[in-house]
Amino acid sequence: MAQPKRRWSKQRTHKRRSTWKKESPKYSTCPHCHEPVLPHRVCKNCGYYNGKEVVAKKEKESKSA
Repeated sequence: MAQPKRRWSKQRTHKRRSTWKKESPKYSTCPHCHEPVLPHRVCKNCGYYNGKEVVAKKEKESKSA
């Protein structure tokens, strides 16, 4: 197998690897409840996707003493 003529410096290696950073997920807002939501996913807050209710959310019952 071929061998490199000379060693790459650490600076050159770090420059090449500087773009390998992991990206944070991009969020959009839900048009129904305006909460941040990942794109192409059902909103966890209201259960809507593409303007239609996909998941029916249960109402929380308040505890009475």
